[in-house]
Parts: sequence; structure tokens; C-alpha cells
Amino acid sequence: MARTARLERRTNETAVAVSVDLDGNGASSITLNGAGFFEHMLDQLARHSLIDITVEATGDVHIDDHHLVEDVGITLGKAVQEALGDKRGIRRYASIDLPMDETLSRAAIDVSGRPFLVWRVAFTAPKIGTFDTELVREFFQAFAMNAGITLHAENAYGANSHHIAESLFKAVARALRDAVAIDPRVAGDLPTTKGAL
Repeated sequence: MARTARLERRTNETAVAVSVDLDGNGASSITLNGAGFFEHMLDQLARHSLIDITVEATGDVHIDDHHLVEDVGITLGKAVQEALGDKRGIRRYASIDLPMDETLSRAAIDVSGRPFLVWRVAFTAPKIGTFDTELVREFFQAFAMNAGITLHAENAYGANSHHIAESLFKAVARALRDAVAIDPRVAGDLPTTKGAL
């Protein structure tokens, strides 16, 4: 059964269309209006998670990128949750330490149905180009809450804010890749003793 989803979200601030294929090969098509760094991060998320991701979004970036980033996180999270279906056979848990030059970031995921974000990240600069570094947290907050996952994200150390942000996106992508993967040993079972996720 295909683990895919396509969703749209329209508000007075943004218009977002997202599609995902959890069993893809990391292909991405990301079209945002003027949020170049965020496009780069979403491309990294797709490539390293092996989830095919398409995002077409416009928003009121003349104000700032906040609404666009948050609404993409909401829509992408909902799409991942829908594509997961009943979650039978998934590995559920995954974690990784991911180095990028002088930076080390960590991500741990539980596809639990109980959304939560633990965020232990301090950036060394308020902006990466024109992108506010505080929006990295806003994206992952929106994504985790709407995907129904518990996500712990931490930057252990690092000096360059671009490296910190990119290592976090890559770490989350790699953990997500493993957590949503089907374990052939339990392909028909739910990874819980409760009987439901």
C-alpha cells in the first residue's frame, strides 16, 4: 500500500501545497517565494530522509518568513501523519548524532502519536542571510505537533549558524528515515503493547 499524501493549506497569510512519499528516494521539488535558505533546508530534509517531498508555497514574506515557515511545517507534518496510515510495521524509534564540520547535532524521534518537541539549540547569530534562526525551531515545532511525533533536537556544539541549522535538518531527516521505515520482521504489527498509536 502506497504511503503517500497530498495536502493543501490556505490562510489569509499563506498558500501551501505539499506532497510526500515515505518510500521514495529523497527527490524534492521546493518552490517558495523568496525564502531561499528555507528551500535549501527542505531539500536537505528530503534528501537525507529518503522521503520524496514537494512543496509549493507562497506567503507574506514582505513581513517576514514566519508565517510561511510555520505553515509549511504544519502542512508537511500533517502530510507525513496521513502517509503513515495506521503505522503498522514501522520501526517507530530512531536517533542519530550528526556531525557537520565543527558542529554536532542530535535528533531522536518517537512516532508515538503523542506530539512533543524538546529543543536544546542556541544559534550563534540571529540570522542566516535574511533568514531568522529562531524560525528553525518554529518549523520543527509545527512539524512535530502535526506529524504526531515526539522529537528531541539538540545542538551539542558548533560555531557557524548555517552549520547548526543544516546539521539539525539533516539529523532530523536521518532519524525520521529510520523511524518511519518498515521493519520486515514485524511488517503487520503495531510497534506498541497498547494496541494503538
